[in-house]
Amino acid sequence: MDRLIEIFAARGDLAHLALLVWALAASALAWRAVGELTAAARRFDDFVREIARFNARFGDEP
Repeated sequence: MDRLIEIFAARGDLAHLALLVWALAASALAWRAVGELTAAARRFDDFVREIARFNARFGDEP
């Protein structure tokens, strides 16, 4: 890793390296957030499905 940083620093591309690190971190965070939202939507769907089953079983019967 030190060798890679030396190469970038010698060529004056340290700003590009910092931008790459920032972009990778932001992308990883966004990917994790999408995964969490997907899991939350799945849990909510399961909850609604269980409520519908409960209402079908114990709801008002005409």
